[in-house]
Amino acid sequence: MYSASTQIRVRYAETDQMSYVYYGNYAMYYEVGRVEVLRQLGFEYKKLEEQGIMMPVHDLQCKYLAPVTYDELLTINVIVPELPKVKMLFEYEIKNEAGKLVNEGKTTLVFINMDNNRPCRAPKELTDVLSPYYQ
Repeated sequence: MYSASTQIRVRYAETDQMSYVYYGNYAMYYEVGRVEVLRQLGFEYKKLEEQGIMMPVHDLQCKYLAPVTYDELLTINVIVPELPKVKMLFEYEIKNEAGKLVNEGKTTLVFINMDNNRPCRAPKELTDVLSPYYQ
């Protein structure tokens, strides 16, 4: 299993009238985590698209455990529980500065060939860098 973390500070524009992070912004936090986890592996999402493969979100699950407010520093832990094939599963744990778990989530993304808009296998470069974590 592969996991890595990144941090993000809550910006004022991400909060609602009650001063809590607006629920829809958690999907953005998940994306930030996903992109940074791939970058930490040495695999850039941008290069994937340049190779003609996109990864749209197939499904998203999100569980809110505690409110988050403006200027809090969040740690987004991203777990890739299995080696991707045609789909790639990501699990998320978001913790506040005190280390309290405030949100959990999952997304499944699908590898799509941009030439024909059909599902395709995960690129070999990605599975090669992930494989050592699944021995």
